[in-house]
Amino acid sequence: MNYLDLITAILGLMYIFLEVRVSIWMWVVGFVMQLLGIVLYYQKGLYADCGMEFYYLAMTVYGFWAWTRVRPTPNPSCNGVEPDSSAQPTPLPDGRGSGVGLLPTRLYLPALLVLCLLWALIWWLLVTFTNSTVPVADSFTTAMSIVGIWALARKYVEQWLLWIAVDAVSCYLYFLKEIPFKGSLYALYVIIAIVGFFRWRRQALGNLTVEN
Repeated sequence: MNYLDLITAILGLMYIFLEVRVSIWMWVVGFVMQLLGIVLYYQKGLYADCGMEFYYLAMTVYGFWAWTRVRPTPNPSCNGVEPDSSAQPTPLPDGRGSGVGLLPTRLYLPALLVLCLLWALIWWLLVTFTNSTVPVADSFTTAMSIVGIWALARKYVEQWLLWIAVDAVSCYLYFLKEIPFKGSLYALYVIIAIVGFFRWRRQALGNLTVEN
């Protein structure tokens, strides 16, 4: 039995449970999970995922800071009047406030372009410099995760849609690479991510109603 596989799977369950509940402690759990994931993915030859863990480590620190310091969702205009651009962000002192929102439409195209460029770049790196046997899928999940963790740190609802795709492909990869606990976990992730999407969406729409 690969105990790193089991331990990271347990931490992963804790992480996504806290994420659905919009709890800041998910970032602490995530930090530990990423450290162990570096070793696990390197052992299994998932080099893009291994490298991705270092990015995750940095983003857990950023996400923790962002969730405690500022409210990441943009304030919509009220009664047709644009809000004061000089106003300070709404603080989230306890890190438990919802503050979730929808991804602004102006960011759709930039996010898609970044995603495609990352996918192509990581695929090229894997094909050129590693012996990866799954470069397309590995680079896809890595590129999607880079964008997804940024969207999560900003509390955008659409981050769940990215994770649904990542989790489905990752489930296949982990079973293929004989990491069964992680594979089973990611199958469960798909279901939880669907639930999380609708839960966050309701909260985001509720926030817009209150602000208006």
